[in-house]
Amino acid sequence: MALPKLDRTAIHVAVDMQRLFAEPTDWFVPWLPRVLPNVLRIAERHPDRTILTRFIPPRIPEEAVGAWRDYFRRWREMARDRIDPALLEIVDPLRQLAPPAKLLDKAVYSAFSHPRLASSLRRRGIETVIVTGGETDVCVMATVAAAIDLGFRVVLPTDALCSSHDPTHDALMRLYRERFAQQICTVSTEQVVADWD
Repeated sequence: MALPKLDRTAIHVAVDMQRLFAEPTDWFVPWLPRVLPNVLRIAERHPDRTILTRFIPPRIPEEAVGAWRDYFRRWREMARDRIDPALLEIVDPLRQLAPPAKLLDKAVYSAFSHPRLASSLRRRGIETVIVTGGETDVCVMATVAAAIDLGFRVVLPTDALCSSHDPTHDALMRLYRERFAQQICTVSTEQVVADWD
């Protein structure tokens, strides 16, 4: 897909740029500090059109449902009763953009799991979602798939995405380019910053 017009019909969703993933926890994402300047550049372009998501684990694994309960039993040390609550916060200096950037908490991978996100974007005339953050092959993947299903155009600045697993990051980038070229545009941060009116 060619880069769609980036104007007031575009919004930026920065996925899970949290201390939980930027600091040495069980979920540490080594690339996060490297892509942070690019995520920040895009967010600074239009902070009022930026959503910063936060992945919020349950207090204890038993509060999760189904397979999520098993997931959090595996990652027991990452439940809210075991971690410092400050780790849930967005990393600096990105955190300083909210407000006007909006915070959106979610308990699962996709930003669109929030019951009002899609309808809110539709009411605002949003047609394109610029997705940055992490992880490419987990929460970003789920957010992108949901956005596609909902009919949004997706712009992925490839130098503003991060993962803790290089092989699956690379596989997803190839998948996005080869199988979703009608719905996903892969670009650079520079292109987004230059073209977003």
